Amino acid sequence: MSMVVIVIFFFLLVSSCAESMNESSSPGSMLDAQLQNLAFKALNRPLTGELYKVAIPASLSGIEASVVRLRSGSFWFRGVNYSHIEIPSRVLPTPFVQRFAIVYQSLGTQSSSYYKVPGYSMVTPVLGFMAYDATNLSSIGVAKLNLTTTRNHILIRFPRVMLPEGSNSSLICVSFDAGMLHFSKMVMPNVCATRGQGHFCIVAPTREVRKKKERLWKWLGMGFAFGFAGLVIGGLVGGIIFKFMKRRRIKDMEKQADEGEALGTVWIGTSRMPSARVIRTQPVLEHGEVPQ
Repeated sequence: MSMVVIVIFFFLLVSSCAESMNESSSPGSMLDAQLQNLAFKALNRPLTGELYKVAIPASLSGIEASVVRLRSGSFWFRGVNYSHIEIPSRVLPTPFVQRFAIVYQSLGTQSSSYYKVPGYSMVTPVLGFMAYDATNLSSIGVAKLNLTTTRNHILIRFPRVMLPEGSNSSLICVSFDAGMLHFSKMVMPNVCATRGQGHFCIVAPTREVRKKKERLWKWLGMGFAFGFAGLVIGGLVGGIIFKFMKRRRIKDMEKQADEGEALGTVWIGTSRMPSARVIRTQPVLEHGEVPQ
């Protein structure tokens, strides 16, 4: 039994390590680390609450980033609203630190190079925000923090939406989390909501996906119509069979009544009642002898 527990524990440990390595080696995670490094270089004697633009190298052309350093206490009471991302009050970084930094990202024309949404086309650039420990800006190996809210949502407002030509589909929000896609409805036009940090964009279904959905609805409609028609026809046939069997049973009863012995009638008081003739069973002697 103990051997089985050890094997299961080892398997879970290997799976966790593999997942962690996959996440850290993904293009999006490597970009996060690179932008964090560039952002902390921009925080040279920073003013608390001041947004600083990050210098982006030519190799990341099309991407924009900015960074702000905050105190956890004032952040809890006021929240922040920078770079089209509105974080409400009553939010704290976890693990808790006195000072932290938020790195804002707009991947622009490079969005599809780092994130994919199969069956959908991106109609906005990918926007993201990540929190890091900024207690010591010169330290090596900056700790990544979490920003989560249990009350009001964090709002991501997309400044422009580029609809595909001929598209009339409803748009939906998508968030990227460790290789997983999470879809949700927009809370307002061009506005997505979340309860944590990450990367977000608005997408529209491609024509192929729309056609598949249309075919699915068509088959569902046909199935419902045929099912309803079958139910009606089955009910009619069942009713006809029931009436036929009922009439046949009545005829059989009438036939048996006609072939049977007719009952007489007697008067009991003022009521006329059916009456059968009384036939007494003839006695049969046991030994066939007549007593003397």
